[in-house]
Amino acid sequence: MGIDLKAGGRRTGHKSSMKVIKTQNPYTRLLIKLYKFLARRTDSKFCATVAKRLHMSKLNAPPIGLNRLAKYMSQKEGKTAVIVGKVTDDVRMLECPKMSVCALSFTENARKRIVAAGGECITLDQLALRSPTGSNTVLLRGPESRAALAHFGKRTSVNNPHAYDGVKPYVRSKGRKFEKARGRRKSRGFKV
Repeated sequence: MGIDLKAGGRRTGHKSSMKVIKTQNPYTRLLIKLYKFLARRTDSKFCATVAKRLHMSKLNAPPIGLNRLAKYMSQKEGKTAVIVGKVTDDVRMLECPKMSVCALSFTENARKRIVAAGGECITLDQLALRSPTGSNTVLLRGPESRAALAHFGKRTSVNNPHAYDGVKPYVRSKGRKFEKARGRRKSRGFKV
């Protein structure tokens, strides 16, 4: 059996981001190089997973809050939490426990609270020097479905009539008087 090319059998022009690095961020590009090398040379599944997650889009690398992080790390003394994404502060949490956290980035307040509790914030390249194979680490992720996703829409272009369908606008209220004029309704001359 061959491929039915006439029926659109071969997917061309769909290069995986694992082959071509899509991000223009030089720091991320270097980290991908580093962890791909480590995954190849150490046969470590940890490094392969980190390399895979570094390739992911921002939507697929959700942030993790301090509260969730503290909950996951409660029984894991002496281990480093590794997050391929951002660590954010949680104002609902009164006391931050002492923990060692490695992430792509930290919000200012999250970093302050971790350091004030006697913990440490390190980057992924510092982690590569400390434990190249990912020993004594806990690989974590943020929640995939979160409230912010309701506001993310489809691609906006002139040819896409569904650009704003099912996308929650950032408005104070959903009433008659709020953002219902031109640019929102078809009856008021709105064309995508």
